Amino acid sequence: MTDEEPDVPVYCSECGTTTRIPLSELADSVEQHNQQMHDGEAVAQVDPDVAEQLQDIVAKDLDLL
Repeated sequence: MTDEEPDVPVYCSECGTTTRIPLSELADSVEQHNQQMHDGEAVAQVDPDVAEQLQDIVAKDLDLL
């Protein structure tokens, strides 16, 4: 088992870029990118496929499914 925290893929449709960001830095990094590159508009986001999988995992853990 590793102590490394997972990286989360983030996609920016306007820039056409994908990057991986450590989970603990995710919110700040996405917000900073959107502020600097897109005047605060929420363009960059967690890869939609990954976000859906995370939502399913959380919902299952909370017995919502």
